Amino acid sequence: MFELKDKIAVVTGAGRGIGKAIATVLARQGAKVAIADLRLDEAIKCEKEIKDNGGNAIAIKTDVSDLSSVKEMVDKIHDTFGKIDILVNNAGWDKMQPFLETSPELWDKIIAINYKGVLNCVYCIAPDMIEKNGGRIISISSDAGRVGSSGEAVYAGAKGAIISFSKTMARELARHKITVNVVCPGPTETPLVEEMKQDSERNKKIFDAMARIIPLRRMGKPEDIAYAVLFLASDEANYITGQVLSVSGGLTMM
Repeated sequence: MFELKDKIAVVTGAGRGIGKAIATVLARQGAKVAIADLRLDEAIKCEKEIKDNGGNAIAIKTDVSDLSSVKEMVDKIHDTFGKIDILVNNAGWDKMQPFLETSPELWDKIIAINYKGVLNCVYCIAPDMIEKNGGRIISISSDAGRVGSSGEAVYAGAKGAIISFSKTMARELARHKITVNVVCPGPTETPLVEEMKQDSERNKKIFDAMARIIPLRRMGKPEDIAYAVLFLASDEANYITGQVLSVSGGLTMM
């Protein structure tokens, strides 16, 4: 079940955290995985770990906010593996601050990575799937994009945009047998979250409070998100499209 043998997948932001877990799980199920990340050293480490465990992967330095960089990434995947079957838009970034303490420069960076990065990748990769008459696009949004999150106004807005964009693409691409779905993690133990907690005592208190009120009594782990992505990437999910799956331990229920 959830067999991905010989499927070609690209996971953005896959050098660490949730992206690394997704790349690892997809490779374990037989996919050939492109690890696209701006941090090439971390992507190479992920590639090595996958190969050491019998998987097939390639690390590619990619800036998802730059369309030309994404096009170069796609060309390298074509040369190495072939046309792409699965796209996981995972790359993301945030700096936790009350909105009135932020700057337009910060807004631009958050939107470029979290939202424009998704646009760039879908724009460059969906043609592969149309040519193959099938494919899977899974974007990692956030529960912040569904219900809001203190200190993450612009990030929540960008993640909400991913949800609306994905629903529209699900409609436009359905005739090509391409499914488009969204996974929304709740608070998850990742290097980015640790960095935000270290930024200020206020941020740490917010995350600690969220952890206490999660019904399952723990923060998420990257693997929790990865297995949800695996299901949506599989043939078993071929009648699911335009949907939003929250993986939050019950923190949000709607």
